[in-house]
Amino acid sequence: MSIVTRFPPSPTGYLHIGSARTALFNWAFARSNGGKMLLRIEDTDKARSTEDSVQAIFDGLEWLGIDYDGEATYQSKNESRHVEVANQLLEKGKAYKCYCSPEELAEMRENGHGYDRRWRERHSSEAPDNIAPVIRIKAPLEGSLTIHDKVQGSVTIDAKQLDDFVLLRSDGTPTYMLAVVVDDYDMGVTHVIRGDDHLNNTFRQKTIIDAMEWDVPVYAHIPLIHGDDGAKLSKRHGALSVMEYDAMGYLPDAMVNYLMRLGWSHGDDEIFNRTKIKEWFTLEAINKAPARLDFKKLDDVNAHYMHHADNLYLRDEVLKRHEGAISDHKVSWLVAGMDDLKLRATTLNDLVTEAGIYIDDLDYDDKARNAIINGNEALKALYEVLNQLDIFTADTVNNTVQKLVDESFEGKYGKVGMPFRAALTGRGNTPPVPSIAAVFGQEETLRRLKAAIDI
Repeated sequence: MSIVTRFPPSPTGYLHIGSARTALFNWAFARSNGGKMLLRIEDTDKARSTEDSVQAIFDGLEWLGIDYDGEATYQSKNESRHVEVANQLLEKGKAYKCYCSPEELAEMRENGHGYDRRWRERHSSEAPDNIAPVIRIKAPLEGSLTIHDKVQGSVTIDAKQLDDFVLLRSDGTPTYMLAVVVDDYDMGVTHVIRGDDHLNNTFRQKTIIDAMEWDVPVYAHIPLIHGDDGAKLSKRHGALSVMEYDAMGYLPDAMVNYLMRLGWSHGDDEIFNRTKIKEWFTLEAINKAPARLDFKKLDDVNAHYMHHADNLYLRDEVLKRHEGAISDHKVSWLVAGMDDLKLRATTLNDLVTEAGIYIDDLDYDDKARNAIINGNEALKALYEVLNQLDIFTADTVNNTVQKLVDESFEGKYGKVGMPFRAALTGRGNTPPVPSIAAVFGQEETLRRLKAAIDI
C-alpha cells in the first residue's frame, strides 16, 4: 500500500506549534515510508478564513522545511462534491432531511437533550412549507463502534453515544464533518495522523465512511502539547505561533528536532536531523501521554544547533536581524569571529547582541569606561608591546599580554585584560580578547587602544 498522509490546517489565524508538530509527524511518517504528504487548506469557515492566515501556513511550513507533494488544495473548492456525497447518502437511505425549526432545536437543548431524531423516519410530505431542511446522517442506533488507533490502541464506544449530526446545512453548505471525510477519500488518504482532541469526531466520521462503504483509513491520534504546568497550552505559557519562534531567534532545524521530541522518541536520542527522523520515525513510538512545552529544553537544543551551524548561514541571519547598514569590513570581522561568538549564543537574537563587538560602532558602557580610565597605564604598555609584533595572531597576542602581565603587573591578568577588552569592545563580557584582537588585526587593535588611551 502506498502511504498518503495529509495536513489540513484551517486558515483562521497563525500556524500553531501544535499544528506544526502534527504536520511534522505526517511528513515524517510519509517520508519514512516512501509515501506522500498532501496539504489541504480547510477554508470552509468563510467568515474567519483569511488570505493572511493562508500565507502564515505556507510561511510556517517553509520555515520549518516541511515539504508536501503536489499543489495545496482548498476545501472550499470541493463543495459540489461534498453536496454530491450527501445526496448519495440520501439515496442510499443512510441520511435524511430534517425540518426542525430553530425554536424546536433550542427547546431540545434547553431540556438538556440533543436532537431527538424526530425526522429520522418521517416522510418529507409532512414537512412544513417555511422550513429549509438540513440533511442528517442516520447514525447506528445499537451496537458499538471501534477505532483501531496506532497510538491510542483500540477504542470502543456504544452506538448510543452518537447523534444524527448534520451533513448539509439548511443553506446547502456542507459541514466540516462531511467535508473532511469526502476530501480524505478523494485524496486517497491512507493514514490520518492528528491530535487526540479529534478522537471523538472520528467515530462520527466513521459513520459516513461505513455508510458510503469506503475503506477506513489508519488512525493515529497523537497527544496534545501542554504547558510546563500540565495545563492545556495557551498564550500564558509563551509563544504559540511558529513564526514567533523565528522572531525569537530559534533555528528551524532546532524547532523541528524539539517538536519531534514532544511526543515521539527514539531510544535515548535527543538530537537528530531530518535524515535521522525519516530513517527512525514510526507511529508506534509516539507516546500516549501529553507532552509538555519546556523552554529550557528548547534553549538547550537550539544552543546545540547554534554551536554547530554554518558560519555563513549565521552571518546572513545576523545581517537580516541587525538594524542598520553594516560595512563590508565589519562583515568580514563578523565571519572571522563567528566561531567564538556562536558558542556564547543560545538564539540568533543572542548572536546579534554578541556580534555587536564587530558590527556596531564602538561605544563604551560605564563599566568599560571605568576599566579604561583605571587601566590607562596598562593600555599604554600594551600598545607598545603589540606595536612591536611582526606576527599578529591570537596566540602571539595572548603570549605578549601574558608576558607583560608577568613582568609588569605582578602576574595579575585582570589588570591588563580588563582594560584591553574594554578598549577593543566597549564591553566587559566578550569572547577571549586575544581572539578579538586577531580578528580586528594589528592596525585596528592599535587604533582602538590609542583611542582608549586618549579618553
